[in-house]
Formats: sequence, structure tokens, C-alpha cells
Amino acid sequence: MLRARRLGGMKFKRPEPLGATICDFVCHAHKRVMEADGSQHAGSVRDGERDRSFETRGYRTLRFWNEDIQENIDGVAEQIIQAAAGR
Repeated sequence: MLRARRLGGMKFKRPEPLGATICDFVCHAHKRVMEADGSQHAGSVRDGERDRSFETRGYRTLRFWNEDIQENIDGVAEQIIQAAAGR
């Protein structure tokens, strides 16, 4: 869904360094980072630190559980589009 500008014309790169951290996917034009998380990320303090690191660079982080991506890809796509539009 994120390849070849298929999602609202946005260009995502993966994996991509952003400062000292590597993010799963990033759209520089809309300053959005998308992270795909497994259950090991539940309650992760480190993830919060990563998100704050991205925020200091002006990026908003969108986190999705792997299960949501697999079972509700259309809903995930809609959330990404809305976030890129600033909603």
C-alpha cells in the first residue's frame, strides 16, 4: 500500500534513518513516520522516547499494531491519509 505513491500520492521510504533512529516508514513531504508494531511494543518506554525524538524534528508518529495492518488495512490507510491531511 505504501509503494509507488499508491496511498494519496505520498512517497514513503523504508527503513529510513531520522536522526540517530531508524523508522519503519517515513514520508518526508508530510513529516509522518509510520511504525508497524508487534506485541513486544506494548507499553514500551523506548517507543515513547523514539516518538519524542521524531517530534523534535517536526515529525508525527503513527503507530499501528501488526494485527491491525493485516486485518484492517483499509482502516489503517484511511488513518494515514487523514494524518497527512493534518487531521
